[in-house]
Amino acid sequence: MTQHNQPELSVVIPAYNEEQAIGPLLDEVFSTLNTMQISHEVIVVDDGSTDHTGTLLHRRRETTPHLRVLTLVPRSGQSAAFEAGFQIARGNLIVTMDGDGQNDPADIPQLVDTIPGHDAVLGVRARRKDPGIRKLAQKVANTVRNTLLGSRFRDVGCSLKVFRREIIQDLTLYDGLHRFFPYLVEMRGGKTVEVEVGHRPRLLGKSKYSPLGRGIPAFLDLLMVKRMKKRALHYNAEERT
Repeated sequence: MTQHNQPELSVVIPAYNEEQAIGPLLDEVFSTLNTMQISHEVIVVDDGSTDHTGTLLHRRRETTPHLRVLTLVPRSGQSAAFEAGFQIARGNLIVTMDGDGQNDPADIPQLVDTIPGHDAVLGVRARRKDPGIRKLAQKVANTVRNTLLGSRFRDVGCSLKVFRREIIQDLTLYDGLHRFFPYLVEMRGGKTVEVEVGHRPRLLGKSKYSPLGRGIPAFLDLLMVKRMKKRALHYNAEERT
């Protein structure tokens, strides 16, 4: 693939202070994509890292033609990182995943193979490798979201997903809305399907997750999305000649 060709697949990975994890993860991602024999690009969005993540990425960029690096200044959060990556993504399909190595790149082919007939394929962590408090917090949050929004998604917190570009690229995101991607796709009339994927313990770097710190902001975001869903426009337009 030359610099000017449009790839079939874009992988968008937000990263914040992942100097230990990002290199091994990129090795796995590119290895998987190369076996798929699909034209691709990988976009890593460095969300204002204060360690050596940015330096490592730019060094890697010099030797990896299909790697693109965005740097957010100042640090703006995961929703902003996803939005920035979506805006420059050129692939007809956009894969999202975390930068900590817990999502398994080997699951990407399964998600891509499932996309025909759907607008989004959503990963479900079948055997989640996280501390009990984190799994409990996610289970409670998932139940509350589904109850208030009238849906039945099993694991909206799993970042490993694939979207058709037209369903996700022009979304206007606000801080925290990356947690609601399946609902936002649903609100746009998109068809989704869930697929079980692997999940790995974090072996490199340090988790930034805090269940208590996210609780109140996440609930306020949920109320906003509930209002958005209630007021969403649903119509068919037909031009007659």
